[in-house]
Amino acid sequence: MLPFLTRRLIVAVLVALAVSGIAFGLMFVAGDPAVVLAGQAGRAQDVEMIRQAYGLDRPVLIQFVAWLGRALTGNFGTSLYFNIPVAAIIGERLPVTLVLGSAAFVLAMLVAVPLGILASLKPGGWLDRFALLLAVTGQAIPSFWLGLILIVVFGVWWDMVPISGTESWRGYILPVVVLSYYAMPALMRLTRAGMIEVLGADYIRTARAKGAAQARVLLVHALRNAVLPLVSLAAVQFGLMLSGSIVIESVFAINGLGRLAWESLLRSDLPVVQAIILILSLVYVTLTTAADVINAWLDPRLRSAS
Repeated sequence: MLPFLTRRLIVAVLVALAVSGIAFGLMFVAGDPAVVLAGQAGRAQDVEMIRQAYGLDRPVLIQFVAWLGRALTGNFGTSLYFNIPVAAIIGERLPVTLVLGSAAFVLAMLVAVPLGILASLKPGGWLDRFALLLAVTGQAIPSFWLGLILIVVFGVWWDMVPISGTESWRGYILPVVVLSYYAMPALMRLTRAGMIEVLGADYIRTARAKGAAQARVLLVHALRNAVLPLVSLAAVQFGLMLSGSIVIESVFAINGLGRLAWESLLRSDLPVVQAIILILSLVYVTLTTAADVINAWLDPRLRSAS
């Protein structure tokens, strides 16, 4: 297991370095950063002052190493719009996104996995057709449209829950439902397909022939093998919930990291955009690495194959 962990950690570090390079390179996408920061009314003297103040007159590689060193210590610079440390802004917004994404992920797993297992017991049955209908509608309906419909029905017509903000836990209900509904189809379909394949295996028939109870066959013998691809997908979905919540946070006026990223892009607040991309990417790399380790722990064949 140790060689496997070492290889996975090396890969994760290399990916993190590549992501860091991309995040740093965003500063140069729009051209000379000093000219961009000076604005259209900026004079040549202003551009030169900005270039020296931000260290933009140094070689790019040195700038990258210096930026990465500061980022590793939590110093992401100062926001050009708010004029306060970027770390303070992110520290205020990140918990909101983590709560929203975590709650949506838990809800999606609690619904999708049991539904996928039950649907696999009788392929073609009414429950299987209902699950597939749920999956198709979840993939077809845009999340912003579903969010607006829920706002009108449950927030405006019936006045059951707040339609914006997160001042109380009730403000999370609608965005969590919308975000989880978007992730359920893939999780449910993969669980269903994996269980159908595993339930037809010889060792499952042997377990049943020995008189094992249905619950033991499903949860002990079948689910352990069927869950392997689900672990990787769940990690990806959780990462997408955290990084792809821009639309949901905008629809429900939630001051999370996704909405901050969108607003910072509109304001050309590059230090904030860089920090958000770097943090979310590192979270994504951590999740996928953890999924690989869990899969290797569940199935020793993956360790030897790797």
